[in-house]
Amino acid sequence: MKSCVVHTTRGGPVERTEQSAAAAATAAAEGPRRRGPVVAALMLAMALAAMDSTIISTAVPQIVGELGGFSVFSWLFSGYLLAVTVTLPVYGKLADTFGRKPVLLTGIGIFLLGSVLCAGAWNMAGLIAFRIVQGLGGGAIQGTVQTIAADLYPLKERGRIQAAISTVWAVSAVLGPLCGGLFAGYASWRWIFLINLPVGAVALLLISRHLRERVGERTRHRVDWPGALLLFLSGGLLITGLVQSGPARWWLLGGSLVLGGLTVWAERRAAEPIIPGWVWRRRVIVAVNLALGMLGVLMVAPTVFLPTYAQTVLGLGPIAAGFVLSVMTLSWPLSAALSNRVYLRIGFRNTAALGMAAATVVLVVLVMLPYAGPAWQPTLVMLLLGGALGLFQLPLIVGVQSTVPWSERATATSSILFCRQVGQSVGAAVFGAVANATLASRLHGSGTDLDSIAGAAHADEQVRRAVAAAVDHVYVGAAVAAVLSLAAVLFVAPRRFPVLEDDPAVR
Repeated sequence: MKSCVVHTTRGGPVERTEQSAAAAATAAAEGPRRRGPVVAALMLAMALAAMDSTIISTAVPQIVGELGGFSVFSWLFSGYLLAVTVTLPVYGKLADTFGRKPVLLTGIGIFLLGSVLCAGAWNMAGLIAFRIVQGLGGGAIQGTVQTIAADLYPLKERGRIQAAISTVWAVSAVLGPLCGGLFAGYASWRWIFLINLPVGAVALLLISRHLRERVGERTRHRVDWPGALLLFLSGGLLITGLVQSGPARWWLLGGSLVLGGLTVWAERRAAEPIIPGWVWRRRVIVAVNLALGMLGVLMVAPTVFLPTYAQTVLGLGPIAAGFVLSVMTLSWPLSAALSNRVYLRIGFRNTAALGMAAATVVLVVLVMLPYAGPAWQPTLVMLLLGGALGLFQLPLIVGVQSTVPWSERATATSSILFCRQVGQSVGAAVFGAVANATLASRLHGSGTDLDSIAGAAHADEQVRRAVAAAVDHVYVGAAVAAVLSLAAVLFVAPRRFPVLEDDPAVR
C-alpha cells in the first residue's frame, strides 16, 4: 500500500508518496562511506563526455592539416552528437531494467575503445566513424551518471551532487580548449584522445569496486530491440537532416518522419518499450521535456554565435572571445549549487519559472546592447544568463528524478536529456538559417555566410554591421524559445511536483 504524507514548506505543501520497502527496486547496499569514491568516479566519467567536444575544437586545423577532409570536418562534432542523442533513451531503459552499473561500465568501455580508434585514425572518414563510436559510449555516460547521482542522495542533498556534475561541464569548457591547443601545438592531436584512457581507467576501477546496487528480483526481461533500432534510425535521420543543408535535408527529415511513425507503432505494441507510454502521459515529465527542449534551442545562441560576434563585431581575439562565453559556464554551476535552497522553499516549478523569466529578460537586454559597445557589456550579460539558467535547469532535473521510483528514474532522466539534445540540433538548424538569411539580405546576396566570416581575420564595417544584425535576430529567436520554455513550466507543469519519499538505491 501507499500512504500520503504532506510536508509543509514556506512555498506551500509538497505532496510526497511513501513507497513501502518491499516495493523499492533497490536498497542501500553500502554505507555513506562509499559515496566519496563513487562520486569521484561519476565526475571522472562525466569529464570524459564534457571535455570531448571542447578539447577537439582547438585542434581542428592540425587534424585537417594531417588527415585532410576540410569539407566534412564538422562531422567530428555532428557525428558524436548524433550518436549520443539517439542512444540516450535506449541506455535509459537498459539502466532501469538491468541496473546502472553494467550500463555505465559498458558506456565507459565503448567510449575508451572509440578514443583508441580515434588516436589511430588514418583519414578523416575513419576519424568521423570512430567519433561516432565514442558517441555510442557518451550516451550511456551522460544519462547514467546523472541517474546514479540522483540514486546516491536523498532529495535535500540531490541538488548539491547535480551541481557538482554541472561544475565538471564548466571546468571542461575552460580547460578543454586550453588542453587541446597544448596537445596540438606541442605534441600531437592524437593525445587529445589518448588522455581519455587513464581518466577512464580510474573511473572504471572506482565504479567496479565501490558502486553497489541491488536491482531487486531478477526476472526475465524482453528488451525491445526492434524498437531500439527504429528509434536509432529515426532519430539518426532527424539529427542528420537538421545539421545538413540543401535538398538532402528534406529527404532526411521526410525519412525520419516515416520511421518515427513506425517507431510509435512498434513501441505501442512492445511488451517493454524503450520509451514507455507513461513518459508522454505524466504532466511533470511532459512539461520538463518541453521546457528543456526549448532550453536546448536557446543555448545555441550564446555557444555558437557569441564567439563570432565577439571577434567580428567587437574585434576581440580568440582567447578574449572565449572568455566572454566562458563566464556563463562559471556562473551556471554556482547558481545551480545554490538553487536547492530556493526550490526546497518555493518548489521546483516556481524556482524554474523564476530562472527562465530572468533568462528571458537577459536575452532581451543582449539584443538591446549598443552596436560595437565595450566588451564588458556582453560579458556581464553572459554572467547573468548563466546564473539564470542554472536556477532553471537543475530544479527541473531534480524534480523529475524525485517524482519517479528507481525503476523509472533512468528512463525519465534520459528523456529529459534527449529532448534537450534534439532542441540543440533544432536550434542550430533554425538559427543558422536565420543568421545566413540576414547576412544575405544585409550584404545584398553576395554569397557570404557565417562560416566564411567566422574564418576571416578582419571584416569591414558593412560585414561587421551585418553580423551584428544577424546575431541580434538569433537572440530574438532565443528569447522566443525562452518564453516558450517558461510557458511550458507555468501552464503545463503542475503547481507542485508529486515527490516520492526518498528511495535510496545505492550508497
